Amino acid sequence: MALDDTPVVDAWMQHPVGEFLDQPWLESLKRWNDGDFEDVPPEWTVQAYEGAGVDIGLLSAWWGPDGPLIGNDDVADIVDAHPDQFVGVGSVPIDRPMAAVREVRRCVEELGFAGIRVVPWLWELPPNDRRYYPVYAECVEQDVPFCLQVGHTGPLKPSEPGRPIPYLDDVLREFPDLTVVAGHIGHPWTEEMMALATKYEDVYIDTSAYKPKRYPDELVEFMRGHGSEKVLFGTNYPMIQPGECLEGIADLDLGEEARERFCYRNAAEAFGLDIA
Repeated sequence: MALDDTPVVDAWMQHPVGEFLDQPWLESLKRWNDGDFEDVPPEWTVQAYEGAGVDIGLLSAWWGPDGPLIGNDDVADIVDAHPDQFVGVGSVPIDRPMAAVREVRRCVEELGFAGIRVVPWLWELPPNDRRYYPVYAECVEQDVPFCLQVGHTGPLKPSEPGRPIPYLDDVLREFPDLTVVAGHIGHPWTEEMMALATKYEDVYIDTSAYKPKRYPDELVEFMRGHGSEKVLFGTNYPMIQPGECLEGIADLDLGEEARERFCYRNAAEAFGLDIA
């Protein structure tokens, strides 16, 4: 459902494709969602976003130890076909540092992507591992945010790489110019993630993988107060449909300015988006 005239940006979504959907670690998510996710044409994803009234979806690639699960060029093809609906977020092979740096450059300079995402649990490496550091440096040079997952791991992978302190805290001290968007709230370490977003100027939290009724109380209070400039709306589509994530936002009692910041203004600032 659309939020009146308030624009909406989804900070984390992906278009599902066969190789991504065939991963064995998705079994837990399939169980929670009462069945399989479908390998659907891009038009279905477009319709889901148009129907929900979401203005822009930040469409993510995925790269793991065995290679791309959702390729950067696949994302670029969808963005090129629907440039008013989606903006690309690339991914890179952190185990090959120079290839990763070159792919960051290609994603930004050639494909026009607005950020880079690496999922720590997929690599089973916390974000202060040395293999991430060339990517951080190139994200700073390219002036794009680095996006990652924080909190427990829903898929059948270790959760420890998602703990914000000390792992992400180490990174933020060593890369003070790096913009970071941390997805999935950080539960059960939400307060740790809120502390980092307060401590560091260019650190944001996105609410992907959670419906508003499941936002932790402490996060909602943060959004209403001094954290109003730090939290971004997200879905983690297709695991949750965008319309389902929009339901309940009015019940958060954010106030007009905080709601606008949550729905689109903070994402526009973090990702450099031009939204009227």
